[in-house]
Amino acid sequence: MAIIREKAYSNSPVNIVLLQTTGMIKTIILSVTLFTCLATLAQKPCSSPVYRQFDFWIGEWEAFGNNGQKAGDSKISLILDSCIILEEWSSATVNRGLRYAGKSFNTYNAATKQWQQTWVDNAGGSNEYLLGKFENNQIIYTSLSFPFSKDTMALRKMTFTNLSPVKLRQHGEISKDNGVTWSTEYDLEYRRKK
Repeated sequence: MAIIREKAYSNSPVNIVLLQTTGMIKTIILSVTLFTCLATLAQKPCSSPVYRQFDFWIGEWEAFGNNGQKAGDSKISLILDSCIILEEWSSATVNRGLRYAGKSFNTYNAATKQWQQTWVDNAGGSNEYLLGKFENNQIIYTSLSFPFSKDTMALRKMTFTNLSPVKLRQHGEISKDNGVTWSTEYDLEYRRKK
């Protein structure tokens, strides 16, 4: 019955205006919905400037110790829609038949407002730095307290300093007195590969 009534009154001026208005409203709603979806898709989840603070590390590097000897090679890539900085490390030397290698995943945690790194290697080791901040052209990571030996708890700190577009420093330190004093575990100068 509704179909018959609609046909009977479809040519009335009121009905034509209602149909035109309804069509315009549908077009506006569709346009707004489409625009919102496209805007959301165009903006990647990790596109705010805070996620780009550590981009100075991205690239391919040779790392050298304080003695001038090459320590290893490191390839740093941006992955997972620019949310993760992936490190792929390989040492320059072989020790006991093993070329030490490892990977780290670095990201900014928006919930805690901290940079974080998780490291794993081919020697069965791992480190986790849940406290990280960017200041003075540096990323400074600090671990939570962990058992170093039977009677000793320790903290680790790792600082990446952006020295120039072709050079940076990675300084690893350990504290066995809850951060009062620190001793160097390694100190590397990264030189960008050409």
